[in-house]
Amino acid sequence: MPNTPVNIAINGAAGRMGRQLLSAVAEVDNAKVSAAIDAPGQPSIGVDTSVLSGGQATGVSTVDNAASVMSHFDTIIDFTAPAVTLALLEQLRGSGKRIVIGTTGFNAEQLKQLYAAAKDTPIVFAANYSIGVTVALSLLRKAAQALGDDYDVEISEAHHHHKVDAPSGTALAMGHAVADALNRDLDECAVYAREGITGARDPKSIGFATVRAGDIVGEHTVLFAGNGERLEITHKANDRMTFARGAVRAAIWLSSQPAGLYDMTHVLGIEKE
Repeated sequence: MPNTPVNIAINGAAGRMGRQLLSAVAEVDNAKVSAAIDAPGQPSIGVDTSVLSGGQATGVSTVDNAASVMSHFDTIIDFTAPAVTLALLEQLRGSGKRIVIGTTGFNAEQLKQLYAAAKDTPIVFAANYSIGVTVALSLLRKAAQALGDDYDVEISEAHHHHKVDAPSGTALAMGHAVADALNRDLDECAVYAREGITGARDPKSIGFATVRAGDIVGEHTVLFAGNGERLEITHKANDRMTFARGAVRAAIWLSSQPAGLYDMTHVLGIEKE
């Protein structure tokens, strides 16, 4: 734990998660918001972060370019969009700055760029920053190993109607956790849609179902269904602050780590089986 407060920047500060992150940093004593960035032309530019978070005045005004405030922060938290995140990573490389990435929806090529950046940049990258979800991923690996191929696996998730990617990054992380434990390749066994006469279920497939409606913050269920019984592991988030607090915890932890790619299991000290 650092002795002095970690200087944290928020990228996308005026967004739904950005505002939550501003509030989450204000809750802790060992970190402070030292910079805030939003897209050029947004009404938030030049505005004190207190206006965005509803808190007390901070003296930190939102700017439209991370490069202009690079000297102000140690770690930046980014919940934006893949192209925005990758552009930010390029700005950070070689600067000694650290980044916590909560952006989802990266394609395979974009992920390669992210992984390459981790060779010289300390990065925490997680599909979900909830502590409960991180524990759930550990439980899923153990359940899959114990149940084996005799149980069908189906993953369902629900989010608010503003979410643009599907399945969610968390649902995919859960799929990877199960697939890896069963020695399967999720790219080969995942089924993302069913319609019409689909035929009998491939026993080694992992199915996904997606709901987008209202203001659902995030719900995920993994179903293991065998003959005569079924096991369900479910996580429900009621408030985005759950994710924001986890991301801030990750940012504080990352402040003392060398270059590399980390996730929330590293932050929480949970060993992967």
